[in-house]
Amino acid sequence: MRLFVAIDLLDEVRQSVADICRGVTGVRWLPPDQLHLTLRFIGEADDAVNAAIRRGLAEITSPPFPLSVQGVGCFPSPRRPRVLWVGLSGGDPLKRLQQKVEAAVVTAGIPSEERPFSPHITLARLREHREGDVASFLAQHASFHCEPFTVDAFHLYSSILTAKGAIHRREASYPLAG
Repeated sequence: MRLFVAIDLLDEVRQSVADICRGVTGVRWLPPDQLHLTLRFIGEADDAVNAAIRRGLAEITSPPFPLSVQGVGCFPSPRRPRVLWVGLSGGDPLKRLQQKVEAAVVTAGIPSEERPFSPHITLARLREHREGDVASFLAQHASFHCEPFTVDAFHLYSSILTAKGAIHRREASYPLAG
């Protein structure tokens, strides 16, 4: 089973983010129901590893915390964009939660993530595009933001790849308390 751990967005935040997903030709915009903050992409996990991941995630403790959506950008660079994203700021509480998720996943037998955590919501994947479209999108939405919202849970999702895109299914939820 292909897995990832994520924080869901409030419906109104998801809609605000989805509303800016236009204006760049030759990209594949993600559907609004797939907009989320990935804490850790896991990939394929057999039943035993899946069970170990679930146990590890269930042991995580963290108080709820505010999360802010702000700004836009692209990976790996504006000269060679492959992904358009919206930025997120959750400060130290978000970093600590992500580190705890990473530790639980590694303890379950998944290799450590080599890339540093960069909180973002993927908006689109780019294959072919007009260079000016991306620059225009980034400039137009540079000051994009939403009202902060409280993160009170994170979730384990499965993902099935299809010709029409990924299908995500929530497998388990982990409330934050304290």
